[in-house]
Amino acid sequence: MRRTIFSLAMLALATIAGAQNIQLHYDFGRNFYSDQESGRQKMTMTIEQFKADQWGSWFYFVDLDFSRHFVEGAYTEVSRELNIKKDSPFALHVEYDGGLTRTYAFQQAGLIGAAYNGHSADFSKTWSVQLLYKQYFSNEYVHSYASAQLTGVWGLNFLNNKLRFSGFIDFWRGEKADNGHGMVVMLTEPQLWYNVNDHFSIGTEVEVSNNFITNTYDGKTFFVNPTLAVKWNL
Repeated sequence: MRRTIFSLAMLALATIAGAQNIQLHYDFGRNFYSDQESGRQKMTMTIEQFKADQWGSWFYFVDLDFSRHFVEGAYTEVSRELNIKKDSPFALHVEYDGGLTRTYAFQQAGLIGAAYNGHSADFSKTWSVQLLYKQYFSNEYVHSYASAQLTGVWGLNFLNNKLRFSGFIDFWRGEKADNGHGMVVMLTEPQLWYNVNDHFSIGTEVEVSNNFITNTYDGKTFFVNPTLAVKWNL
């Protein structure tokens, strides 16, 4: 597994030349929740790219969590959208989500569904709403099960593109709890960036989640994890 993580890290770093942006985050979550999130790493590198073409668009990101021992884990999302027809806001959305740590794999899932996309005339404001069928793949930690997921994605530029507010919010039904009912999971990661110039930005990301982390000793399920970050735009 360590070799797999190392290989994933090398592959991710090799794609930097083609990435749209590279982000480095210092995560304060471990400081705020020292008991519940003691395994949360403080440094995360994100490599992200969006690319449109005549059929639709590609999007991916890779998160690499660093410790003193180099890479502790990696998580990726890769999605492809195919336009229903030219100039239509509707698209077919296909996605894969998956992650690895040095000891186990987690959150392996495939998604398929529809997206409704929009933008302002100058593309300074973009948005997307996605309704997806989500299928988890079983492993020793997660049972195979299906769910529906509702996703919102946005990107807003202000002050002559000096400020950018972007992010996503997901809602889906998690595995059944002890009472036999499925939990509604919420995860959002809004980002606020100040663009120093065309390439360099400084900002923050705030991960807010509920029922996303459930294996805590005190039953806590709601977390707010802010970061301090820099970004290099290629």
